[in-house]
Amino acid sequence: MRILAIPCLTDNYAYLVVCETSGLSALVDASEAGPVIDAARAAGLAPRAIWSTHHHHDHVGGNEEVARALGVADVLGHVSDRGRIPGQTRFLDTGDTFTLGALEIRTQHIPGHTLGAIAYIVRDPATGETALFTGDTLFCAGCGRLFEGTPAQMHASLQSLAAVGPAARVYCGHEYTEGNLRFAKHVEPTNAAVDAAMARAHALRANGEPTIATRIEDELATNPFLRVRSAEIRRTLGIAEGADDATALGAIRSAKDGFRG
Repeated sequence: MRILAIPCLTDNYAYLVVCETSGLSALVDASEAGPVIDAARAAGLAPRAIWSTHHHHDHVGGNEEVARALGVADVLGHVSDRGRIPGQTRFLDTGDTFTLGALEIRTQHIPGHTLGAIAYIVRDPATGETALFTGDTLFCAGCGRLFEGTPAQMHASLQSLAAVGPAARVYCGHEYTEGNLRFAKHVEPTNAAVDAAMARAHALRANGEPTIATRIEDELATNPFLRVRSAEIRRTLGIAEGADDATALGAIRSAKDGFRG
């Protein structure tokens, strides 16, 4: 499996997913047509499908132009996003499976950021590698704003992604990592894993490289939204020791919404 990150708009990522056995490819989140078309042509690829993670324009705005230019046959998204994803031809839900050459793909409904958010979980049987395309639900060191869903939905969705496995790599929708880590440091200042992640992110960005493709195990160690039971985070934000996980996540999300660090 080969994954090519395509910077789009201000801080978005689209992705080309390539099965190296068959040469077949697909696009994740064709947010802006020009960069996606140019990247596919430069790589000599003719993607068979667009996998949309949710309906927001900065993730699907290029769908129809990309499909016309590259001859894409299918546009995938969650069944509840019918009418909200341009050009959608396939309507998926949790547990649906399909293949891209030798690659095995499973979908997971992950409401929270939007009600129709969906993840694409891609496994390469040849290498055992797993890639998670999470859109704006799970970011490196963060999660998306709750535009349509509830804290309980977001908590359940993040837990379902974490359950994919510690070695799975996270390919999210935006380059938000450094800002997310500043918030993580604010709410959990003694977490040494956050310090290490900040150093890594700074070095990558200084070299003009993306920070994506952290592992789930890294997120479990640094991401405040996967660390809702951290006593330090709860003390910092005044979350009651006995508050349930969803309530804690809601409080952390509210704090992040107002954070200007």
